[in-house]
Amino acid sequence: MPKSPCVYIVTNRRQGTLYIGVTSSLVQRIWQHKQKVVGGFTARYNLSKLVWFETHESMESAILREKQLKAGSRIRKVKLIEEVNPEWRDLYENIVG
Repeated sequence: MPKSPCVYIVTNRRQGTLYIGVTSSLVQRIWQHKQKVVGGFTARYNLSKLVWFETHESMESAILREKQLKAGSRIRKVKLIEEVNPEWRDLYENIVG
């Protein structure tokens, strides 16, 4: 997957803790979550399962979308995930190869 601004959601399990992030390199960023390269919230709660992402034309639009999602309710976030990934599968393998 070439570099492209993305908004993503990672979790630790189905219906588990959610983290919304933004990156210009989704493959690299999810790898970092999986390897716990950077400490903090995602490492503490073992959030490394990519369950949703969306690409954007610019980093500015990705950041705006990230803020919009973070401000929304958990119910809306779960619905967003389940619309495209009802099984809550880890999508990382899909983007790697």
